[in-house]
Amino acid sequence: MDGRHSTLREQRRAETQRAIQAHAVRLFVERGYDGTTVNDVAAAAGVSPMTVYRHFPTKEDLVLVDQNGPLVAERIAATPAGQPLVRRIGDALVESARALAAGDDRFLLARLRLMISTPALRARHLDNHHVLRQAIVDGLGDEAADPEAAFQAAAAASACLAAMHTALVRWASEDGRGDLPDLISEAFAAAFGDAAPRPR
Repeated sequence: MDGRHSTLREQRRAETQRAIQAHAVRLFVERGYDGTTVNDVAAAAGVSPMTVYRHFPTKEDLVLVDQNGPLVAERIAATPAGQPLVRRIGDALVESARALAAGDDRFLLARLRLMISTPALRARHLDNHHVLRQAIVDGLGDEAADPEAAFQAAAAASACLAAMHTALVRWASEDGRGDLPDLISEAFAAAFGDAAPRPR
């Protein structure tokens, strides 16, 4: 019984979080990021400002928070260890982008545009890259346990994230035309050649 209640609570929490974020992104697009307050977002979502802050501790989080880190880490943990590191990381990033774009690519596009065009979000977006890089290293588990292996994994992850960022910026500047995972794969191919993830 407790487990079922816990699951229902988690589902309700996730639904509330998605609804708040959807209203926030819509308002930021319509009114501008600086022209929209957390109180405005709360009113649009039909919740209290305290509820917004419980789900999103900062205003920037309303745009930047997603479940990409855990998803990428899970995918990397499931890849064969014999492949080149950048291919394993790249495959995980491409597949996570495919999952995010399959959910609602217009919402993803709106978030990306806000990240690119808003100075405060650009700075926090870089912080998110550091968090994602660490999630990638953590996803490798024992393979990145010693300092040298962790360094190599962090370097490979940083290079992959830079290539992916280039693809994201292009996709956003072209109004989301084309397939985002394919564009990310192209960026990896340009950066890493034969070691890049294989297109699916």
